[in-house]
Amino acid sequence: MAIKDLIKRKDHNKEFDSEFDTKIKNLFSSQKMEWELCGNNYSALDQVKLKEIPFDGFSIHVQFNPKRIISTSANTNEEAIKNRECFLCNTPPEQKRVPVNKQFDLLVNPYPIFNEHYTIIKKKHQPQTIIGNFETFLDLTKSMGKDYTVFYNGPRCGASAPDHTHFQAGSSNKIPIENDFDFVTSSLSNKIYSDSKINIYAIEKYLRRMIAMESGSKGDLLFAYKLFVDAFKRISIPKDEPMMNILSWYRDNKWRIVFIPRRKHRPDSYFEKGNDQLMISPAAIDLGGLIITPRQREFDLLNRELVTEIYREVTLTTEHFEYLKNRIVTNILSR
Repeated sequence: MAIKDLIKRKDHNKEFDSEFDTKIKNLFSSQKMEWELCGNNYSALDQVKLKEIPFDGFSIHVQFNPKRIISTSANTNEEAIKNRECFLCNTPPEQKRVPVNKQFDLLVNPYPIFNEHYTIIKKKHQPQTIIGNFETFLDLTKSMGKDYTVFYNGPRCGASAPDHTHFQAGSSNKIPIENDFDFVTSSLSNKIYSDSKINIYAIEKYLRRMIAMESGSKGDLLFAYKLFVDAFKRISIPKDEPMMNILSWYRDNKWRIVFIPRRKHRPDSYFEKGNDQLMISPAAIDLGGLIITPRQREFDLLNRELVTEIYREVTLTTEHFEYLKNRIVTNILSR
């Protein structure tokens, strides 16, 4: 039975303002002018360094961005979170916001990776989770349109605020997986399910294993997401949200969603001392192919072997990924 026959939902969202894009642009311009920290950090993007590491048919990009040291080095263990104020609840007075809907606000991220970088935060203080928020994630992706990519970092998957639900968004076509998507899904993947409304791919030859979905139907994506999460829970810690990062963009009247299932928050090298340490804490952007290094040392050291090992260590094993993709198909066919 096709997914389209299993769920009927409206694919529009009346909560989003039709002038949302204008509001975002106006907020961004005013924050850069009126908030000194924000303006200085966006100006500093002119000095970031970039390099490419070539692989077969694609490349990994590396950005040296010292301003990201706060996020990369964030202590996100339970004790540290308990002993600090939530910085998404206690934003500085200079930081303004635009309402997204009744539950979320959009803010300019003052420590940018992209020429435009936003954080979308839940108004109510709740732990970071995609469960119960994926529909908003899809609506936000569509509302922000062709100029932006929206992403989610799980609470143990690169989020520096695991105690507060939030998404991020940045300038489009800066993360390699976006530009590689057609090549990856046609040459480095298996299409594990397809009907007239949705395609689901298992990406297996792209250094890290991913599940990708492509559809113009929000209802079908919501249902496929549920099946993915149900399958992933079977090989995850009971009662915890399965570890994942998500990247999403909306072009040509359809969503493209990339789920990156994980088994580990940070590679072992992150916790080493002295010259053995690599301060790289992979999140959605890094796993999408743009690795952020806040120190020159890691920027200089990263090569094919190190990138491959970092990705291998934090993402699913072959065995677990094989189970995951087979379970997704089983879930679809059994409904």
